[in-house]
Amino acid sequence: MAQIHALEAVGADIVRVSCPDEESSAALKKIVKQVSVPIVADIHFHYKRAIEAAENGAACLRINPGNIGSEDRVREVIKAAKDHNCSIRIGVNAGSLERDLLEKYGEPCPDAMVESAQRHIAILEDHDFYNFKISCKASDPFLAVAAYMQLASVCDYPLHVGVTEAGGLRSGTIKSAIGMGNLLWAGIGDTIRVSLSADPVEEIKAGFDILKSLGLRHRGVNVISCPSCARQQFNVIKTVEELEKRLEHVTTPMTLSVIGCVVNGPGEALMTDIGFTGGGKGTHQVYIGGEMAHRLMDGDGSIVDHLVKMVEDKEAEIKAKEASEAAE
Repeated sequence: MAQIHALEAVGADIVRVSCPDEESSAALKKIVKQVSVPIVADIHFHYKRAIEAAENGAACLRINPGNIGSEDRVREVIKAAKDHNCSIRIGVNAGSLERDLLEKYGEPCPDAMVESAQRHIAILEDHDFYNFKISCKASDPFLAVAAYMQLASVCDYPLHVGVTEAGGLRSGTIKSAIGMGNLLWAGIGDTIRVSLSADPVEEIKAGFDILKSLGLRHRGVNVISCPSCARQQFNVIKTVEELEKRLEHVTTPMTLSVIGCVVNGPGEALMTDIGFTGGGKGTHQVYIGGEMAHRLMDGDGSIVDHLVKMVEDKEAEIKAKEASEAAE
């Protein structure tokens, strides 16, 4: 519960919970009542866990229908999903393809992954079930992108995109940004997951950064800053590092430019909600909505404290306006 609430707090729209045994699937009944996001149950190929998860409030089952046994078992799972308005996520993974497909193609490849997905799709379609999405993941971002592009060309079902087993926080985020960035830029993808060997909260943060960079989602403060150079009039790197930590709690979409000198600072400020530009002789300029608002002298206090207060005040103003409009 603590982990789910932590994910909700940073903006997760969906959370997957592992249900490898009966005790786990039974716990879903308590969990779903205490969270605001839909829960996907990963049932580890056991058809009874899928049925229990659907009965206990899961919004979606992560299951490959071709891997759970007999036709009767498949039919029971699909009936439970229909009865409880539970969707299914078909999860194809390059690392666990069917043996006959590996023998046919020689190695994991886009053709093999798409053929695997189509097998599972056919099973659900044959049972008149269409409430599903598909993932086609690989740890190689180029293999994943090629598989998703091919899959998108042969079906029109929602796609859950990601680069699986991408690695640690830094390398995994870069791999995910390359892979998912290509797909999302091409209009492919309906839900995403950044797969990191790190705290899951970091996955959500990385996912939002990818979406914000593509202009697809807007949540929290988008900090635009320079890398710093000999022209900087304050310590840009340290300032931005502190700002990003201090502004994590802000959820209102907002842009903040932090530029070390007047070469690019005023221009960037024209395009951001709040702008800060380093000036000579310890006199810095602060912009609001692209307009010069006031100056901040080196002796006037912390740059970080000043900008954090401005952002918080801006968020309070926006929320008050939204509340007023909603009341009307």
